[in-house]
Amino acid sequence: MKIRSLLLFAALLSLWESAAYGSGEKNTLEPGAWAQKSFVYVAEKFGIPILRASIRIANGLSEGGRDLYRVQASVNSLNHLGFLFRMNNRFTSTVESETCVPVRYVKEIDQEGLLVPNKRYLQEIIFDFPNKRVIVENGGGKARQEIPLPPDTYDPLSMFARCYLKEELHPGQDIRMSIYDGVKLRQMVFQSRRERMKSRIYGAVEVLRLESSTSFSAFGDKEGVIRIWYTADGKKIPVLMELDLPVGSVKFELEKVEES
Repeated sequence: MKIRSLLLFAALLSLWESAAYGSGEKNTLEPGAWAQKSFVYVAEKFGIPILRASIRIANGLSEGGRDLYRVQASVNSLNHLGFLFRMNNRFTSTVESETCVPVRYVKEIDQEGLLVPNKRYLQEIIFDFPNKRVIVENGGGKARQEIPLPPDTYDPLSMFARCYLKEELHPGQDIRMSIYDGVKLRQMVFQSRRERMKSRIYGAVEVLRLESSTSFSAFGDKEGVIRIWYTADGKKIPVLMELDLPVGSVKFELEKVEES
């Protein structure tokens, strides 16, 4: 597993949660009653933690008379990496709680070091469904963009909210989705398969593995594979994520789940 593949995975963190599995029991956060759940992950090299990441979903927000969820993801390098690379990347999606339709998606990228390109920028994406467009606001004085918006398009984290909270999915399905992350509109098809695995925190557990091929712009649009393992008990806990990249593979394992 190469450092470069770890770094690319961090840039694509929010694609982790693109789909989920349910067996009849839905995960719900009632509008107006504040609640929060966080999934915390670790990536290791030779048994040494290199990156820590989290995805957090919360409600209790409102805007323009609408009840909203906020979904946040972060990727942080660990202190012992020193001058090799430093990373503090943030992703935030605001979605309507009833439908999980995205309202806006914000990327805050802050990274530098010998093994990672120096980047520091803020990008905000506004989803304007009535006018069938997304408005991309780039920080640093860069030009504003308007891009046509196909029906049923989500940012990566609003897709997580929709699937984790709203959908009831089953093994054997093909799960199709359109995702826009500020770089490229992706049409993805996840294939589902039920299996058994050993989880870091739950031990042996029944899971549903979702798998989709996709192109990676960082590697000249060469194809790779995204795999996500969810518990098959109705709680849909994402216990493991893996990317097969043109330069190698990388895994993030669930370290803990926090609720409040």
